[in-house]
Amino acid sequence: MRVRSVDAMTDQTRKSYESPASWRTRRALAAAAALLLAGLAAAPVATAAEQTQHGTRRGDLVSVTPVADRDAGQVRKFVTDRGVAADPVRYGVRAYRLTYRTVDPYGKPTTATGLLTLPKGGAHRLDLVSDTHPTMVKRSYAPSASEDYGRIPSYLNASAGRAVAAPDYLGLGEGPGLHPYMDTRSGVTASVDMLRAARTAAQRLGRPLTGDVYATGFSQGGQVAMALGNALEHGVDGRFRLKALAPIGGPYDLEGQEMPALFDGRVNDTSGVLYISYWLVAQNRLHPIYKDPAEVFRAPYASRVEGLYDGNHEEDDVIKALAPTVKDLLTPASQERLRHPSGGLLEAMRAADHTCDWKPDVPVRLYAGAGDTDVPIGNARSCARTLAGQGTRVRVVDQGAVDHVGSFDVSAPQVVRFFDGVRARG
Repeated sequence: MRVRSVDAMTDQTRKSYESPASWRTRRALAAAAALLLAGLAAAPVATAAEQTQHGTRRGDLVSVTPVADRDAGQVRKFVTDRGVAADPVRYGVRAYRLTYRTVDPYGKPTTATGLLTLPKGGAHRLDLVSDTHPTMVKRSYAPSASEDYGRIPSYLNASAGRAVAAPDYLGLGEGPGLHPYMDTRSGVTASVDMLRAARTAAQRLGRPLTGDVYATGFSQGGQVAMALGNALEHGVDGRFRLKALAPIGGPYDLEGQEMPALFDGRVNDTSGVLYISYWLVAQNRLHPIYKDPAEVFRAPYASRVEGLYDGNHEEDDVIKALAPTVKDLLTPASQERLRHPSGGLLEAMRAADHTCDWKPDVPVRLYAGAGDTDVPIGNARSCARTLAGQGTRVRVVDQGAVDHVGSFDVSAPQVVRFFDGVRARG
């Protein structure tokens, strides 16, 4: 469920991805565009979104900041340098960081950030892709904050002629507070409100949206994409119409697949330690799992684990500070509880485990890799069975013996072509 920039990359590679000379916003943006953007955040927003307080509404824009301007050749190089096929690329792209109003997991007003990417060509009115990102430990790796691996879906889909809204989620990017990792409800509210903010920003930038939405996401984002699709199809905002759904490698079944896989060898040790520690710390803020970390984590990890997930640590540093295996990290009692969950643990799992329990009326494809030892392919198959039980048969696209990141590398261009095909069929 991790973004590649903080996964299997050397320090030298990571630095090359974030080179200020290569990836910071171009200084020569047109003055007219700058003036337009300066006034954008203050513009009134006519929206049916829920009111929060003091007259503001969810999805209201707070600010818009240009963060990238790439021609088609630069986009092709960006994705091919990262091992992803660039054949969908037709246009250059411009990208903007949006800061917008949303709500936290308790329904209280807050702000979040996200990336809006627009094509430099194509139709005047644009369809919209929602792209939800994978697990990130450090806030500065979020799509709006770093021109990194997490920008690939935005650039691919925008360069094919669609607008792309990529939320950072709560507590990542420049959003305040801590990230409520794997909290499906707030993942959806942040994503819906990002769509609303993107609609306003795109209109002001002269590229109005059609209202048609294509939803995708990788890993943690695959799970969010499924839940977002459900919300859109059930009318969370009548201005948006779900047209297709194509998540990649999502953990759709924590109770039945992902948690058992931590202990039966299907999830590799490094990923297992990272995911379960992140999940337990974040979910304990929302569900009654433990009162003291020592109830769950062995010494010496219990005294340090919560501080590692403050949004400021590199993933590599988190991994080095924790045990080499899940069995070395967790107490025997907590391992048993994870195998046979009840109480707050079961509540937290089931809060995330109903994203496939609905009947989509749009084309759906589930992308996964048989060689994935982060999010085993059993998650996608479980989701497909659940959808079939609701009367919707979907295709699981098995990418073969690729790892987690490899499944994304192969799937990302295929998702763009799938969306192209859906659009062509009307």
